[in-house]
Amino acid sequence: MNKQVIIIGAGPGGLGSAILLAAAGLRVKILERLPMIGGRTSSLEAEGYKFDLGPTFFLYPRVLEEIFAAAGTSLRDEVEMIRLDPQYRIQFGRGGKLDCTPDIAAMEKQIAALSPADAPGFRRFLSENRTKLKLMEPCLENPFLGWQDLLQMRLLKMLPILRPHQSVDSYLQRFFKDERVRLAFCFQSKYLGMSPFRCPSLFSILSFLEYEHGVFHPLGGCSAVTAAMARVAERLGVEICLNEPVEEILFAGRRAQGVRTASGIHRADAVVVNADFARAMEKLVPDRLRRRWTDAKLARKKYSCSTFMMYLGVEGKFDLPHHTIHIAENYQQNLDEIENQHVLSDDPSFYVQNACVTDPTLAPRGHSALYVLAPVTHQHRNVDWSRERSRYRNLILKQIKKAGYDLDPSRIRYERVLTPADWDTQYEIYRGATFNLAHTLDQMLHLRPHNRFEDLDGVYLVGGGTHPGSGLPVIFESARISSRLLLNDLGVPTPSGSIPDTRESEPAHRETPASADAVQTFARLLGLRPARVQAEAPRQTDAQ
Repeated sequence: MNKQVIIIGAGPGGLGSAILLAAAGLRVKILERLPMIGGRTSSLEAEGYKFDLGPTFFLYPRVLEEIFAAAGTSLRDEVEMIRLDPQYRIQFGRGGKLDCTPDIAAMEKQIAALSPADAPGFRRFLSENRTKLKLMEPCLENPFLGWQDLLQMRLLKMLPILRPHQSVDSYLQRFFKDERVRLAFCFQSKYLGMSPFRCPSLFSILSFLEYEHGVFHPLGGCSAVTAAMARVAERLGVEICLNEPVEEILFAGRRAQGVRTASGIHRADAVVVNADFARAMEKLVPDRLRRRWTDAKLARKKYSCSTFMMYLGVEGKFDLPHHTIHIAENYQQNLDEIENQHVLSDDPSFYVQNACVTDPTLAPRGHSALYVLAPVTHQHRNVDWSRERSRYRNLILKQIKKAGYDLDPSRIRYERVLTPADWDTQYEIYRGATFNLAHTLDQMLHLRPHNRFEDLDGVYLVGGGTHPGSGLPVIFESARISSRLLLNDLGVPTPSGSIPDTRESEPAHRETPASADAVQTFARLLGLRPARVQAEAPRQTDAQ
């Protein structure tokens, strides 16, 4: 067999794909532009301090456990995890706070302290979203390659509970009347870089996952997870090449045949793209070869917010929670300034990770490694970061005092700041939009770039820019989906039990398509022109 696969990027999606493809017997080579693995899930280390570059919450470990199982190991054997309780503190600029805990009775008491009438809604929220997650799992675990994948009767029957026409906030009004309580269950939409007032209600499962399955801290940070994935991949024979930026994907007609780097040409039977989707298209694929995702069309798409980051090595310790989320007093205005006005807020929301309260290995003895994040607009002409960088840094230092971090600048021993301009230029993220394409209804499921990339042959996508979307659990799921498609296309069996394979339940997956009336109804719910349904090309099967 000896089929060769090239993976562009050693982020969590690329590493997950490498494990699954190598476990199936393929030869796999990862080409990574940076000098370290992990992509946005890597670490910054300096002067004895260690910070996660990007994700700091580790949720829903089941998918990664199954990927590791394909390699004959387990997540527990590879990474030590600590389940946090409280999971995080969320405090409100309008007053009040919640130390969010998976202890249901204790959480009900905290909710009652803010809004007595809302406490009973917590158990109802958990119960309904437990059902919703079970119904949504087929959507998250399978590719959507066209309308025909979307418009099956099984999916249409889910509409009453999925409520795709509602935002997360409007959906939560069924359970909680106090806006502060609702925000505690929908701020997670920022994991997708979206406002909870616009984010589809499907994503209420994000907060449910935290309470049902836990919020974890991997010892050493989330970067310890990608480091473990790289070790497992290399044990399977995967070759990981660092400091090896791909300059172009090579094609014969529309079929990818390999890539070119400064060191030469790397031939492959398939190419997996784990780089930022829009930037990869811009830099690696000629515009003439793309149909649906040309440069002009990419420019018109909706992109997530970005983040202003501060990584602070500080002398002294803080008796404060591992995670603190501060919601601005006028949160809707803060979000409008980010998403619509594209200006910087005078009273921004922010997040602080004080990881050393759980994991003292991240800083020298008696010191702390603070990670500070403020959501901001992606790159836009309204904000010149060469001018705003210093001013905004000083504003955020003042702002974090609201969370108890009354930080004397003389105690700062190490500091690094990243702006959207830095995400754009240093980390090759299109417009600095750290959560990729926005997760709006017209950019989800089959309307997102497909896992088997529809514009090119032999190219597969993993990561937050494809289905199912952003966030570590679904990025790992994208690796499973894309790997299954790739293996099926090459006629290679999937590793047993590691990748849900729809071929084993073919009749259920190939249900009779919904009626024309149902199609039109669903299209309207998605806010799309019904004519687009009829224009969709016939669906590809996994074998095509």
